[in-house]
Amino acid sequence: MSTRMTLPVLPLRGTIMFPGLAAPIAAGRPGTLRAIEAALKGDRLVFAVAQRDNSEEPTPDILYSMGVIARIGQVNRGLGGVQLLLQGEERATSLQYVETDGHMSAVVMKTEDMLPIDEHDPAFEALHKEIRERAAELGEKRGLPQDVVSQVLDSVTDPGKFGDLVAGYIELPVPEKQGLLETLSVEERLRRVLLQVQRQISLLDAQEDIKSQVQEELGERQREMFLREQMKAIQKELGDDDQVKEIEELREKLNKLVLPKEARAEVERELGRLERSGRESMEAQVIRTYLEWIAELPWNTRSDDQLDLPHAIRVLEDDHYGLKDVKDRILEFLAVRQLRAHQLAEEIKTTGEFPAAKLRASRTEASPAANKTDEKAGRTITDEKEAKARAMAKGPILLFTGPPGVGKTSIAKSIARSLGREYVRVSLGGARDEADIRGHRRTYVGAMPGRVVQGMKQAGTKNPVFLLDEIDKLGVSFQGDPSSALLEVLDPAQNDTFTDHYLGVPFDLSEVLFIATANFVQNIPGPLLDRMEVVEFAGYTEREKAEIAKKYLIPRQLEENGLSDQKVSFADDAVASLISKYTRESGVRQLEREIGKVARKVARRIAAGEEHTIVDDGVLSEAEVRDLLGRPRVRPEKVNEANEVGVATGMYYTPMGGDIMFVEASTRSISQGANGESGGGSPVSLILTGQLGDVMKESARAAFTYVTKNAEKLGIPKSRLGTVETHIHVPQGAIPKDGPSAGVAIATALASEMSGRAVRKDLAMTGEITLRGRVLPIGGVKEKVLGALRAGVTMIVIPKENEADLEDVPDEARQKLSFHTVETLEEVLKLALVDDTAAAQKKIQVV
Repeated sequence: MSTRMTLPVLPLRGTIMFPGLAAPIAAGRPGTLRAIEAALKGDRLVFAVAQRDNSEEPTPDILYSMGVIARIGQVNRGLGGVQLLLQGEERATSLQYVETDGHMSAVVMKTEDMLPIDEHDPAFEALHKEIRERAAELGEKRGLPQDVVSQVLDSVTDPGKFGDLVAGYIELPVPEKQGLLETLSVEERLRRVLLQVQRQISLLDAQEDIKSQVQEELGERQREMFLREQMKAIQKELGDDDQVKEIEELREKLNKLVLPKEARAEVERELGRLERSGRESMEAQVIRTYLEWIAELPWNTRSDDQLDLPHAIRVLEDDHYGLKDVKDRILEFLAVRQLRAHQLAEEIKTTGEFPAAKLRASRTEASPAANKTDEKAGRTITDEKEAKARAMAKGPILLFTGPPGVGKTSIAKSIARSLGREYVRVSLGGARDEADIRGHRRTYVGAMPGRVVQGMKQAGTKNPVFLLDEIDKLGVSFQGDPSSALLEVLDPAQNDTFTDHYLGVPFDLSEVLFIATANFVQNIPGPLLDRMEVVEFAGYTEREKAEIAKKYLIPRQLEENGLSDQKVSFADDAVASLISKYTRESGVRQLEREIGKVARKVARRIAAGEEHTIVDDGVLSEAEVRDLLGRPRVRPEKVNEANEVGVATGMYYTPMGGDIMFVEASTRSISQGANGESGGGSPVSLILTGQLGDVMKESARAAFTYVTKNAEKLGIPKSRLGTVETHIHVPQGAIPKDGPSAGVAIATALASEMSGRAVRKDLAMTGEITLRGRVLPIGGVKEKVLGALRAGVTMIVIPKENEADLEDVPDEARQKLSFHTVETLEEVLKLALVDDTAAAQKKIQVV
């Protein structure tokens, strides 16, 4: 027989506890709190029993007799009461409720389940299996994950406990749940729980049906809205709404365009969709934006090209000084177009019409309205205009390369002005997305055309000068490679049908004059570079910089700084000082900044009434520039003051321009015997310093091998070939250096050091060498020569195969320099090495 026990009573409002289940309970009534405290002082057991109603003060009359013995788990105390976690353990029946120490207690006795007579009876097993399946179905219909439902249900195998588990999670009124709690027969409890589960499933199915019906009803309402929109369309046809007018205006604008066949079909399709769409729908906004883009593009609008060579020459000369190669290429382009246009015009005069085959090939399918207009306007005028346009089609795609500040971007604008074309500039620096070139597909929110189509809209004509600035700064990301997208744009054989992802129809770019600019050609992919004609921009000489400053930079800066009416000017020595002592660049960008800085300081003093302290007769001298700008900021390399042993002058080239560099060589004995003879030290070693690259290190080793192998021919004593250490150093060690062109200078410095003969101070050299002493050609001759001239060099040694490159050197530089072309290193050494006793004596003293 079960043992009686007295436990604090925990009255439950609106819920039922079942054995084996845990439930969070909030308690705030004074009696309940005292009952909890009493349980916590003991074995933490309480008698959890439901109230028959929701009365605030529970009495024995409103409490059921059967409840659950529960254990108090976690307790959280707060201002409004306590939160505790109850774990139901066993059913129990209250024999008597009593008041104890301000709270209710109950004398309870545990109640045992009534097990079936035969647990293996097929009917009972079928009942058990059915309730498990229905319980799993109910959990999934409520949206619980299948694995979670299976884990919870599979954790309980006893039929009675399983019935309690399912009963605890079913949503039922308190009396019905209390009935399940009071059902002691396990089989009867399972039947009653199964019934409730089935009812819950049926309820959820009914809710799903109702939801489907609601969706269908909403569909009917949408159909009704569509019909109402049709009614509105009928009203708009009668002129009762502004939207009809907008669509008609858009249709009229599109009908006037001469569109390709594919574009015309797409426009008609989208116009039909726009008319069927509601005004406020998102789709209508997308379609309207697309059609507006189509209407605003220059499908057949061209600039009237000015094929006037004298005018083009005048414009190019007015805007830029020098740049002869670039100007010649533009004038060649104009000359060819002029001859082609004249040839087509003669054919029109002879035959009376444009050549039929060419005309048919160039025609695109226009709208009926456009065709009528074309017929009325007369075929002769149209054909002549188109002949001129076709003469200008498929122009060159130019790539201007060179250091910053030499005028690559600005001359493109001058080209557009000389041709009478519109000018569009698109900066590609940092572009990493293919959509920057080809645009986004219209399926994306916020889609828009690429920058090429945007530039054509901005130009308003189909034959602008289109500048692709900084094409070597394109990036690559997971969103695509924009340089690959440019392959179609810059291919004359393909760009007449360029298809932007947003437009989805071909657009003709064949009449666009594309010009790209870059600083580093090696950063441009090979297939893209192959589509462009490279025009190299070299650095300016000091005389050219002075002329540019006088003609362009100084007037512009004086005007920008309010000095154009102050009669302020720069003396020649002041301009020369700015160029040589305050700037070091191939272009003139920094020079303009320094001129602007001088102009601002002069403007400040004039505004303060101190102009008498600045200039005499309004001319700024070198001394006054020094006073305004302070000490010189540039320390350029200059030739040595005297001939030296072991020091040769080389030349190098970077995108910033050319310059000279010194190569120093030194040798020392590693080990000497007591009598001065070489001892048994380590073999000859070679040390290379100055942050040299791999190619330059290989050149140094090749030079060392040649000099040591040909020591007798070069007059090198045998004592210098024993156990010696040879050190080659290139100053400015913080700057990385690489390339094969320093091989001649390294070999000359080594030969000078080992033979004791000095190297001419006014001679600079460049060229790659081989182990046999041959001098191979190199690049950047013009830039290297100009850099050497700035440094004070008077004699230049270059490879024989680079002799043709001297034609690129300005006449001014060639008159100031003497050039020697060589094929072997012996020829270089005959020119470079001299018997300078003072230099050799100085070398001996230093050692």
